[in-house]
Amino acid sequence: MATTSHRALRLLSLLGSRGTWPLRDLAARLDVSERTVRRDLETLRELGYPVVTVRGPAGGYRLGNGHTLPPLLFDHDQALAIAIALQTAPSSVFGMHDATARALLTVQQAMPDTLRAVMESLRLTSLRNYWEFPAPPIDPAALATVGTAVRLRHVLVTEFLRPDGTRPAPGEPDFAAARRLEPHHLVVWAGRWYLIAHDLDEQRWRVDRVDRLHPRPTGRGFAPRELPDRDLAHFVMSHHDRGDTPATWECTGSARLNLPAHVVARWAPGGSVVEHLDTHHCRLTLGAWSWAGVAGILATFDTDLTDLHPPELRQACRTIARRYADPGQPRRT
Repeated sequence: MATTSHRALRLLSLLGSRGTWPLRDLAARLDVSERTVRRDLETLRELGYPVVTVRGPAGGYRLGNGHTLPPLLFDHDQALAIAIALQTAPSSVFGMHDATARALLTVQQAMPDTLRAVMESLRLTSLRNYWEFPAPPIDPAALATVGTAVRLRHVLVTEFLRPDGTRPAPGEPDFAAARRLEPHHLVVWAGRWYLIAHDLDEQRWRVDRVDRLHPRPTGRGFAPRELPDRDLAHFVMSHHDRGDTPATWECTGSARLNLPAHVVARWAPGGSVVEHLDTHHCRLTLGAWSWAGVAGILATFDTDLTDLHPPELRQACRTIARRYADPGQPRRT
C-alpha cells in the first residue's frame, strides 16, 4: 500500500486529469477504502488545494476553478522532450498507457497555451520492431515543425537531406527537388521517426524519415484526404521506400531474397534498406557486428538467398551452413 504522501500525490493527479470523480472510483484507483480517500482529500484541502464536493447522483469530488499545481517552468525544447518521452514510453514499458496519458494531460494543464500547443503537435503512433538498433539523433526544431504542421493541417515544403545532414546541390547525383507535402501523421518505427504525407507534386502518398527532411512551414491549409491504408501502422511497416539508408556497422552486406519487398520491410532491422526488384523479389542491405551476424539475420527470413555481397558475407553463410549441417555431433579438430 502506498504511503500517505505518495497516495495524496496520486490522488491529486487523478483529480487534475478530469472533472468529477465518484468516491468509489477514487478508492478503486488508489486501492484503498473510501474512508482513506476521504482522509486524503482532507489532507489536500489542508495543503491549500481547493477540493470541491459535488452533490447529487452524479456527484463526487473535483478540483475547484482556478486551482493551480506547483509551478511548471518549461521552455520550448523541454516541452517537446516531455511530449516525446511520455508518448513513446508505453511502447517500451508494459502497462504504462494509462499512467502516461494522465501525466501528459496533467502537465499540459499547468502550461501556458504556447507550450501546450507544442506538446499537442506531437500526436504520434509508436511502433515496435523486433530488431531495435540505435537510431541517429533528430533535430528537435524539424520535429516540432513537422508535428505542428500535422496538427494544424498545413502544407510543408521539404528539402531532402543526406544521412550526414547535408543538402545535395543541383547537378549532384543524389539531388532531389523540394517537395510540397500534405503531412498527415507521425510514426515512430524501429527507433526512427517517419512522416506519412501526400506529395502534391507527384500526387502520391509517401513515407519519409523526418531526420532526412528540412521542412519549411507555409501556413497554407489543406483538406483531409482518404488515407492510403486504414491501418497506418501497416502502411509504414510494409512501405519499403521509407528513405532509409544502412546504419553504420562493422559489417554491411546485401542479398537478393525470394520475398516481396513489403514483406521483408515489415521485419527488416531498423537502419536496413529494402529495394523492390519485382513482385516476388527484393534486395536487403543491412549491417551487424560481424559477418556471421549479417548472415544470421538474413537466415531469419527463411527463404532462398542469391547474389550475396561482399565475398565475406558469402563465406560467413558457408561457415554457418557447415557449422549447423549436423547439429549435436562433435566436430573434428
